[in-house]
Amino acid sequence: MPFRIKSLFLENIGFKQTILKNTFWLSLAELIARLTGLVLAIYMARILGASGYGQFTFAFSFVSLVAIFLDLGIIDTSIREFSRSRENERKISEIFTLEIFLCIATLFIATVASFFITGSPLIRKTIFILTFFIISNSLMGIIFALLRARQRMEYESVIRIFQALLSLVLVLLVLFIVPSVVNLSYAYLISNLLVLVIILALFHFYFQPIKIIWNKNIFLILKKSWPLSFGFIAAWLYVYIDSVMLGSFNLIAENGWYSAASKIAIAAMIPASLIIRSFYPALSSFFVSSREELQKSWDYLAESMIFLAVPMAVGGVMLAPKIIGIFYGPSFFPSIFALQLLIFVTGISFITFPYSTALVVADQQKKNFYSIFIGGILNIVLNFILIPKYSLYGAVISTIVSLVAVFIMTFAFTKKLTPIAVLNKRLFGVVIISVISTFAMYLLIRFLSVYSINVFIIIISAASAYFLAFSLLASLQKISSDTF
Repeated sequence: MPFRIKSLFLENIGFKQTILKNTFWLSLAELIARLTGLVLAIYMARILGASGYGQFTFAFSFVSLVAIFLDLGIIDTSIREFSRSRENERKISEIFTLEIFLCIATLFIATVASFFITGSPLIRKTIFILTFFIISNSLMGIIFALLRARQRMEYESVIRIFQALLSLVLVLLVLFIVPSVVNLSYAYLISNLLVLVIILALFHFYFQPIKIIWNKNIFLILKKSWPLSFGFIAAWLYVYIDSVMLGSFNLIAENGWYSAASKIAIAAMIPASLIIRSFYPALSSFFVSSREELQKSWDYLAESMIFLAVPMAVGGVMLAPKIIGIFYGPSFFPSIFALQLLIFVTGISFITFPYSTALVVADQQKKNFYSIFIGGILNIVLNFILIPKYSLYGAVISTIVSLVAVFIMTFAFTKKLTPIAVLNKRLFGVVIISVISTFAMYLLIRFLSVYSINVFIIIISAASAYFLAFSLLASLQKISSDTF
């Protein structure tokens, strides 16, 4: 029995087992990281208030946007290329060197741009510190790229769990002893630097040596990678844009309410991001080796996104008032409607992910980039129009409209430019089953909400009801198809 458990969770045996193993480890790390992040967000919001929390999230969102220049798609491209051939792993030192240059450029851009985005010296200082925090994350990302390509997510999981717990301890100490926006930034930075030093040392001496190698051809890597600079998670990009624009309109308290809601919505994206990471190396490999396996794997991915998106959107809208109340308290009640709208954002993103992934796997990352870029421009234009009229709610509506446009474009590009059949009978069947199962879940939530039941018990009960209904209907469908 111990041998079987070890094989299941620490070895790559077959496609499904490897996907499950990687998803388990990524889920464990992501769950701990997001839970600790949510705990910190709740305490920051309660201790700093909407205004102080708004200042921190404004700075963090701005740095997260500038961080696009840190990556320029290098991580995703590295995973894809490493997955296709072990020979490509020899380029890791060149990639690391290129990342160093991008870090220097990003620090310069963030520092200069901070003088244009805000007149507050406090926020500018916070931006400067958090830029180093984001830089340290990016350098760790190079190591994670190789681990994901080898589908050894268990190593990444251990590192990220340690990183999350260390951040939790240091940030909580600062919050309870010397709470301030700047001190919080230092706490995040110090925790990351400690982890970065450890991981680089271990990787260099025990896994694969990393050197800084000057080669004029290293910048050719950007020719392949830059269209991936927006990655797969377009919704996160637009959330950061919304936060920055709310801050630039000097709506600091509103930005605090918006950020409180967006933290929960982004946490709801955890399952999708984990599944994408687990499928991406396999899809990249199958694109070269087997179109039949590619289609089958993509179908699994699309079905997973549908399975998650429908109940999450309905349940999230219904339970938003209870969630905001229990996490943040009455002073954050303006976040309720924002959260309900942002739940739709996550749902749209879930459905879009398989198509964005298909484009990247098929070397059509430029089309994915164009879709997200056009959606981003549309989001900014709509923000200028809607934020002055509708405050944080206008920002969310802008994001919803933009993401619908992105979905339409990515769907069309995937259908035209990839060998994947994007519409088929299986997917339609999953949609029908998911809608019926969600209706059963909806009735249960309505019934439980009448009574003073803890929101977490309602969530667990609703999720269980949905899963049971979905499993039953899926079994009946399989029996029916086998019979006829």
